[in-house]
Amino acid sequence: MLLFRASLAFLLSAVLCAAPAFATPTHKKSSSSHARSAHHSGKSTKASAKSRHKKLHGQQAIDPARATEIQKALIREHYMTGEPTGQWDAATMAAMQKYQSDQGWQTKLMPDSRALKKLGLGPDYSDAINAPGASFNGPKPPTDIPAAQAAGFASASGVNR
Repeated sequence: MLLFRASLAFLLSAVLCAAPAFATPTHKKSSSSHARSAHHSGKSTKASAKSRHKKLHGQQAIDPARATEIQKALIREHYMTGEPTGQWDAATMAAMQKYQSDQGWQTKLMPDSRALKKLGLGPDYSDAINAPGASFNGPKPPTDIPAAQAAGFASASGVNR
């Protein structure tokens, strides 16, 4: 009985000591403008000058060849008229915006990936191994497998032949 009480006391103290280690810390955000202005007033002019010269990431412009492809597709779908120019101009943006709007999609990102796919300009998977007509060779017929290898497969799988 004494050993049981000692074990129980040890276990209880271990749980109480370990509980704070597994607790999730919470942080409160200050909603007062004084706290925010005091926090941000310490910024140096060097940091703000650095933020003005941030490196731009991602695609910044549409390649003329890609713009021509998109324009051809928009002309084919009767959202544009004339000949493709290769320039991502106001007329092209308006046509793409109208196309995306007619599909019920967002109109702020130009062009939307769904719109490009529906226009037939999505990724080309014709070289994929599971594409129709791909040059992927299927497995060999069982008659072409050497007898020793087939016996190894059978014994490993537990299937009697």
